[in-house]
Amino acid sequence: MNVIAVIMGGGAGTRLQPLTRDRAKPAVPIAGKYRLVDIPISNCINSHIRRMFLLTQFNSVSLHQHVAHSFQFDQFHRGYVRLLAAQQTPSSVGWFEGTADAVRKSFRYFLDEQPDLIIILSGDQLYRMDFNEVIAQHVETRADVTIATKPVPRSEAGALGIMQVNDQKRITRFVEKPGDSPLLDDLRSPFGGDLYLASMGIYVFNAKVLQDLLGSLPHSDFGRDIIPEAIQRHEVYGFIFNGYWRDIGTIGSFWKANLELTEPNPPFTFYDARAPVYTHMRYLPPSKINCCDLNRTLLCEGCIITGHRILHSIVGIRAVVGEGSVIEHSVVMGCDYYEGERPPPEGDVPPLGIGRDCFIRNAIIDKNARIGDGCYITPDNVPEGTSTPLYTVRDGVIVIPKKAVIPPGTRI
Repeated sequence: MNVIAVIMGGGAGTRLQPLTRDRAKPAVPIAGKYRLVDIPISNCINSHIRRMFLLTQFNSVSLHQHVAHSFQFDQFHRGYVRLLAAQQTPSSVGWFEGTADAVRKSFRYFLDEQPDLIIILSGDQLYRMDFNEVIAQHVETRADVTIATKPVPRSEAGALGIMQVNDQKRITRFVEKPGDSPLLDDLRSPFGGDLYLASMGIYVFNAKVLQDLLGSLPHSDFGRDIIPEAIQRHEVYGFIFNGYWRDIGTIGSFWKANLELTEPNPPFTFYDARAPVYTHMRYLPPSKINCCDLNRTLLCEGCIITGHRILHSIVGIRAVVGEGSVIEHSVVMGCDYYEGERPPPEGDVPPLGIGRDCFIRNAIIDKNARIGDGCYITPDNVPEGTSTPLYTVRDGVIVIPKKAVIPPGTRI
């Protein structure tokens, strides 16, 4: 079976602003040392799918750099992650207008591999899945399309695309974001409990079926347009996934997904040697802790920590935390380089990292931020939705953007 994977590089990512101000959604760091795009690529590698296409458009430079530096297969295998950016051609002069449109405009490159199956993946989700299990069910049921689904409670179902399946797992109905309405009662899963089968945005297509659908339909989006039409015209089945899965679409979901990783028994773990998550090798030195009380904290490579307390937080690569500083319930992404490796910004600015005697709670500190001594940063007294060049508050979390300079003594 000849299988290729197509990973969607994401749209403008407005709900993740300011994290997506200078980067694509799949390039957003997670767990201190990875990027979101590492998740689908690693799932493919662990499933022995070694030919991948990454479709990109918005703020794609850092994403391209990360993938080019991280995923280089050796000369004895045919594996690759091929970057396909939106481009002008004789038949198309516009941008990608949606997920289906991106695949349609790139399809001629997929045909060069003569695939039997094409698996469509999102670039901004956190999960671990063996795609061989999905493909095995796809072949066994003789499906034209298989959609990965996740059982969710009613409280979550209204905001998702919900599938209705029969006893053989064939999808008979699809409703996009039904809301908390009586319609949900008809969409309850037949496999027990007050659960609903939500689309995970992971699709396995027979290549010829996908080509037919994209060629005959002008629509631009898979979930909203192509999938409902496929259910009417083809054999479409649901694969039920019971593992951890989270869509990283908002500041709140990003913050929560990161902090869940710090728990003693997290719902998702990167400590699985059977299915590791691969990323860029940086060859950084061990982290140095001069003095600090660390509790439920992930501490990445190359850090220099001289704080007072770090609680329930992520501390990313090359992070520097000054003496006496307290960090609680926060994601500190760290730095791309150490102080002195590159010229600092003009003027009298604090050094890279977090200075002395700072207090930071319920925050996301993006990369290469410079936070001066004695700063107090929490969202407690800032109205929801506030956005300034120095900080943004969304979903009860305060975000300090990439390369921000916070003067000493600032209180937010």
